[in-house]
Amino acid sequence: MTAPTAPSMAAPPAPSMVSRMTALFLRVLTFAFLMVSLVIMTTNTGTIEIGIDEFKVRSKDFYSYRYMLAAIAFGLTYTILQIALTLNHISKRNGAQTSGDGNLVFDFYGDKVVSYILATGAAAAFGATKELKTQLAGLGGDKFFNKGYASASLLLLGFVCTAILSVFSSYALPKKV
Repeated sequence: MTAPTAPSMAAPPAPSMVSRMTALFLRVLTFAFLMVSLVIMTTNTGTIEIGIDEFKVRSKDFYSYRYMLAAIAFGLTYTILQIALTLNHISKRNGAQTSGDGNLVFDFYGDKVVSYILATGAAAAFGATKELKTQLAGLGGDKFFNKGYASASLLLLGFVCTAILSVFSSYALPKKV
């Protein structure tokens, strides 16, 4: 008579796999925030009434909003690239990376640069929205500027996710280099 065997438990995933999954989650979250911010800002239009004249305003009419849109586009491009690289690494199950340890350096510098670009894009939009809303108070366009705030807030959340990823890449770099 043999003793019953204990059910085999699957080994927990390797720490690098967990960190890759966390990075993937944060990158997908960043992508979602940036995409929604882009949609809100590109579809944002309003009407300003000065006397008997009405002026239609769009986000591309203001330089700071243009900068914000460029920051979003740059952030989306980088995030899509990083999602693809992370999925490639996860699918190889910690196999050899195609770019070796250079991928960690790319993550380190890329996350830093993109997080700064996203932060400055959000700051430019917040500053312009506050300034324009106070200068054009009473002329209509509140809905336009509120959407500007919403888009800038989502961009700021995208920055927070990228900043967290930047910290993760800072911790991963000394272990490999």
